[in-house]
Amino acid sequence: MSSTRLVDTTSTTTTTKKKMKCISCKEEYGSSDAGTCKECYEEASETEEELKQEIEELKSKVAFLRFPSPVDYNRSSSSSSSSCFTDVFLVASDDHDRDKGAPFVPAHKTVLASRSPVFKAMLENEMEESRSGTIRISDVSYDALRNFVQYLYTAEVSLDEQMACDLLVLAEKYEVKYLKSHCEKFLMSKLNAENAFMCFAFSSQHYAKNLHETSLSLIVENMDKLTKQEEYQELVEKDPRLIVGIYEAYLAKQVNTAAAKD
Repeated sequence: MSSTRLVDTTSTTTTTKKKMKCISCKEEYGSSDAGTCKECYEEASETEEELKQEIEELKSKVAFLRFPSPVDYNRSSSSSSSSCFTDVFLVASDDHDRDKGAPFVPAHKTVLASRSPVFKAMLENEMEESRSGTIRISDVSYDALRNFVQYLYTAEVSLDEQMACDLLVLAEKYEVKYLKSHCEKFLMSKLNAENAFMCFAFSSQHYAKNLHETSLSLIVENMDKLTKQEEYQELVEKDPRLIVGIYEAYLAKQVNTAAAKD
């Protein structure tokens, strides 16, 4: 009688733990989750918390050092303005003398001089503006002047396309480079086929290099369509020199395109 041998075959499963590479230190670590190892994660969390604390400290310092903007006071009342110790008044050229009741923008000489080298020279050199305590700003609206002074105190301003153009002109005139850059970036964000020629002409007049190059590039890329616009004909009549510049850029693009094909 043959005996049947029973063999118990129990399979042994070997589980290999998947190794991942940390994107920070590039070392392998045992985890099924992609990303960073525990050490790098904890270090990044500590760094993030430190940065948050530094940001809060900087915000507190800025709040402490920040001048209150005098344009937030009653702009037509000299008694209200004196409560924030202003010592100079800015008047738009289109407005009448402040003595006749026209609106004016109060400010501090120290702030104006610290924000603008033009104001600094004006107020330090015993010019009429320094002696009289009144600075007349030509070719500007009251709203633009008020926003300009507001920015000098707060580095903040609410823009639309017209205000951005007005403030860029003021920023260029008084050498407030941060405001000029801010306005230029805003206008670039609003650039389109409808305002390309206006932006190109404006940037050429006021040395806004980035806006100039971006608007020119848009025009060159869409020459066939854009040259049919009324704005193109207006520019031909007002400043043909700019039209020459446009066609020089267009021809250069054609030459480069042809050379690339060869």
